[in-house]
Amino acid sequence: MRSLFFLLSAALLICCSCGSNDVARQEVDDYKFDTLLITEASNLAGLRFDSASVAMMTGNLTGNLRSYEQMRRFDLDNSVAPATLFNPVVNGVREPLFNHSSWLIPDNIERPESNVDIAFMKVTELAALIRDRKITSVELTNIYLERLRRYDDTLRCVAVITEDLALMQAERADRELAEGIYRGPLHGIPYGLKDLFATPGYPTTWGAAPYSDQVIDATATVVARLEEAGAVLVAKLTLGSLAMGDLWYGGRTRNPWNLSQGSSGSSAGSAAATAAGLVGFAIGTETLGSIVSPSTRCGVSGLRPTFGRVSRYGAMALSWTMDKVGPMARSAEDCAIVLEYIRGSDGKDLSVNDYPYFSRTGADIGGMRIGYVASYFGNRYETRPLDMAVLDILREAGADPEPVDFDFSGIPVNSLRIILNAEAAAAFDELTRSRRDTLLTGQNRGDWPNIFRASRFIPAVEYIQANRFRTLLMHRMDEIMKDYDVVVTPSFGGAQLLVTNLTGHPCVVVPSGFRDGGTPASISFLSNLYDEASALAVAAAFQRLSDHNDRRPELFNR
Repeated sequence: MRSLFFLLSAALLICCSCGSNDVARQEVDDYKFDTLLITEASNLAGLRFDSASVAMMTGNLTGNLRSYEQMRRFDLDNSVAPATLFNPVVNGVREPLFNHSSWLIPDNIERPESNVDIAFMKVTELAALIRDRKITSVELTNIYLERLRRYDDTLRCVAVITEDLALMQAERADRELAEGIYRGPLHGIPYGLKDLFATPGYPTTWGAAPYSDQVIDATATVVARLEEAGAVLVAKLTLGSLAMGDLWYGGRTRNPWNLSQGSSGSSAGSAAATAAGLVGFAIGTETLGSIVSPSTRCGVSGLRPTFGRVSRYGAMALSWTMDKVGPMARSAEDCAIVLEYIRGSDGKDLSVNDYPYFSRTGADIGGMRIGYVASYFGNRYETRPLDMAVLDILREAGADPEPVDFDFSGIPVNSLRIILNAEAAAAFDELTRSRRDTLLTGQNRGDWPNIFRASRFIPAVEYIQANRFRTLLMHRMDEIMKDYDVVVTPSFGGAQLLVTNLTGHPCVVVPSGFRDGGTPASISFLSNLYDEASALAVAAAFQRLSDHNDRRPELFNR
C-alpha cells in the first residue's frame, strides 16, 4: 500500500512540473515535500495515513523524484520496449484444423474494360490477372495512383503518395515475371500502409503535428515482408493522431459511404482507401478497435491477428502489450493471404511466436464447432436483423451455431483500460513533459493529451494489479473458447472488443449488410489464439453466400 502512495505522490509532483513550473527545474535535493500536499495526494488513491507515516515518507519521495530526474536526462525513443513481454497463451495452443494453406486464386479471370472495375477487384482476382499477364503491375499501380490523387481531397485518407517507390517496385515485379520469377499472390499488387510504420525516405508522421516531418531511417518488418512478397507500396495512409480516431493534423478522414461521417479509427485511411478502391489492400493496426471499428464504418474486411502473430518492429508503439498488426481488404480470403506473408518472428519484436498457420478459406465449415454470444444477439439494437441473418447464412453453409455465454463476472473488465492508458502515457512521456502535446489536434477530455496527463497518476501497483486481473480474464476467455473453433458476435456487443484485445484473441470483421441510411454494418468472428485460419474460413464461407463485401460506395464507383 505504501508503494502505491509513494508512486502516486511523486507522480502528482512530476505532473505539476511538466512545463514552466518549477519542481523539474529545481535541484531535487533542495525540494522539501509538503506533508499537507502528501496527505491531499493520498486522496487520489483513496488512502489515508497518519501524520507520522506521512512525515516518514518524505525522504523516500525525494529519492524517487531523484531517480525520475536522473532517467529524464537520457533520451528514450518510442521504439524501445519495456524489459517485459506479454504472452497471451495460458494453456497452450491447440493444433491447427488444417495442415496446409490453400488459396483460391481463380482461373480464367478476364480483365475488365473499366479501370474502375479493376480497382475494385479482390486481391485473388488481381493476382490472377497479374499471374496470367493480363495486366502489368505498372498498369495496375498507375490505376491506383491516379485514384489516390483524384480522391484524396475528398477522403483525406493519404499521408503521402509513394509514387517513385511504387513504380520502381512495380517495374521490378513485371521484370521478374518476364524472367519466370513469380513470388505468389501478392506479386505486383499495390497496397497502402498505415502511416505509423517506418519507411526510409518518406515521412512517418503518426498522424500527429509534432511528428509531421519525422523520417525514420528503418524499414518496418511488415514493409520488408510485403516487398519480399512482391507487393507494391503506393501510399502511406492516414491515422488519427497517435492512433486515436480519424482526426489527424491534416483533417478528418471521411467514410466513403457517407462523407458527413469520419471513417472511424485509428486505421482510418487504410479502411477508407480500401473501401473506395484506391488500393488493392491495406495494412492497419489495432490496440482497442482500430481495425474493427473503421472496417465496420467503411464496409471492408479486416483481420486483427493474435497478439504476437505479426512483428511490430518499425511501428509506432502505443501499448506494448496490446498493439497488433493486420490486413484490411475486400474479402476475408484476401486478409488470409496477406497474413501468410507478414506473419512470423523476425528477431526484433520478441513478442512474436511462430505457431503454425494454415489457412483454408474454401473449407467446408459443416464440421466446425461454431458458437454465438446469445446475450449480445438478444439485445435490441439497430443492426440486430442483419446479425441474425448472418447466423441463418451460416446454417445454410452447413454450420450449426450454438449459444455461448460470455460471462466475465468477478473481473472488473472496464477498469483494465488503465493498462492501455498507462502504457500509452509511457510511450509518449517526453511529449507530455515537453508540453508539445498541445500541438495535437484533439484537446478534449477524451483525447490523448488529457489521457496522458491523467495517466501520470496511475500508480505502478494498480497497473500491476490490473495485469493480474488480466491473467484471470485470459483464463476465463480460454475456458469459454476451448469448446469452439469460432464464436460469432456483434462487433460491438458487450465488452467483447475490450476483452479480446486484452486477451490477444484474433478477430475477423466483415460487412454484414447495410443500415437504412446506406452505411455498412459488420459482424465479427472470434477464434482461439493463433487460429486465425478458423475465423477466416467461417468469414469466407459467409461471404460466398452473401454479396455485402462486393458493394461499392457510389461516389467512388467512377
